[in-house]
Amino acid sequence: MIGVFDSGVGGLTILRGLVRELPGRSFVYLGDNAHAPYGDRSPEEIYRLTLAALERLFGLGCRLIVVACNTASAVGLRRLQQDWLPRAHPGCRVIGVLVPMVEAVTGVPWSVPLAPAGRPLGAARTVAVFATRPTVESGAFVREIGKRAPEISVVQQACPRLVPLIEHGGSAAALREAVEHDVDALLARTHGAAPDAAILGCTHYPLVQPLFAAALPAGVRLLSQPAVTAASLRAYLARHPDLDAAHPAPARFYTTGPADAVAGLAARFYGQRLAFQRAPG
Repeated sequence: MIGVFDSGVGGLTILRGLVRELPGRSFVYLGDNAHAPYGDRSPEEIYRLTLAALERLFGLGCRLIVVACNTASAVGLRRLQQDWLPRAHPGCRVIGVLVPMVEAVTGVPWSVPLAPAGRPLGAARTVAVFATRPTVESGAFVREIGKRAPEISVVQQACPRLVPLIEHGGSAAALREAVEHDVDALLARTHGAAPDAAILGCTHYPLVQPLFAAALPAGVRLLSQPAVTAASLRAYLARHPDLDAAHPAPARFYTTGPADAVAGLAARFYGQRLAFQRAPG
């Protein structure tokens, strides 16, 4: 059983990609809607809430968990993987959505040793990152891309208006204006030069991916997390067959918030009405 965790409902875009890519696997989704959004919280709060959510999913029988939350992946995941997980749940694994995007944009798998400076690179030279403010401020994309491919220049843009607009059903015009504003702000810092690739570093952004595609200059390679994460998870399971126990079963959905209210919002992200249950514990 594979767990998928997000601070809210945005991670359902990731889950939808995983279900399409990996039929025959059993997934359990947990949204920490009672404490969303994480963007207003301190790094220590994010770490504590993420740890509690992972404990819930391990308690439901998961051995592998995908943290489908960019804020949690950027702020707390490495510490959890290195300090807590080996002691609390040896033999289990937790992976995030940030690493697959870094692999995709650099063309360097995580298993490859760190890149020496000046290594020829058959990937992007300039990468734009559109994300929430906490993800941008964490510097995680800049740091991890730099480790894999230090010759890549990374330009980040926080998009604070997008998540509230998406969750509250903002109009098409308002969403388009917000995306165009953020793209223009990023291009102003590159003096109008188009990036080679752009990362949509928030699980909400697949819902407005066509707006980013229209606002960015022609030819920019747009990387969206659901497809990239799904392909990465398939490869991860191939490398870790002990975690790849296929037990076909319908996905289950849990929330720490009010189940009925969450179900109504979740349909916008998953494409169909979902039956949420109150999370145990």
